[in-house]
Amino acid sequence: MMAPATENTGHDDADSIHLLGVKIHRVTMGKTLEAICRFIESGKPHMVVTADASMVAMARKDDELRQIINSADLVTPDGSGLLWGAKTLGMPLAERVSGVDISRGICRMSGDMGFSIFFLGSDPGVAAAASENLRKHYPDMRVAGTHHGYFKPEEDAEIVQMVRQSGAGVLLAGMGIPRQEKWISKHLADLGVTVAIGVGGSMDVFSGKVKRAPKWMQDHGLEWVYRLCQDPSKIKKVSILPKFVLMVLKAKAIGDRH
Repeated sequence: MMAPATENTGHDDADSIHLLGVKIHRVTMGKTLEAICRFIESGKPHMVVTADASMVAMARKDDELRQIINSADLVTPDGSGLLWGAKTLGMPLAERVSGVDISRGICRMSGDMGFSIFFLGSDPGVAAAASENLRKHYPDMRVAGTHHGYFKPEEDAEIVQMVRQSGAGVLLAGMGIPRQEKWISKHLADLGVTVAIGVGGSMDVFSGKVKRAPKWMQDHGLEWVYRLCQDPSKIKKVSILPKFVLMVLKAKAIGDRH
């Protein structure tokens, strides 16, 4: 498995915390987009991870996932649960930096910087619909290609070649945690992109398949409730959250922030 690039274009790991053994960078949305700009300008492959509480809980027991996150060039705090956990353990983070919002920022930068985006993930037709809707908001956005996320492992080489031949500068992969992170890490060196980022269900939001929670629910950390009401199948992911809470409280009780 090829590790992500770690040259000095990456975000400074000194400006990060380790929450339950998982690296999270202390970044704002502005700092995140600045870092992504540097990654793109470098011309070398970089991996960006948007970590939420469920991912941290999974990584606690999944050594491969934890290693991937901790070797990523940038790990953003995506989720109110993660912000709560960091604050509870005395390592407060500035703000939530979600995959949805990062994706919008990348789409906005696409025309100005001259790079194109490949949308990979979700059900057949969703990635294409997402790119079409986003182009209405960002007319100068460049789309290199789209493909659904329901492909088999034996099709990996074909998908990697498709992304590479598209000439995309950025790959937005929405295939769910931890599949998207493991897939990106495995193929990063061969994709031909400067930035690959796992964005979870963002394409469902952009396509209109799933509506994002009202702003007040986002601000109060209740977006997960809204998403669960829209898609009860998310209950498996939501069921991980109480485990994360217990992990944080146990770590606090024994004075172990790592």
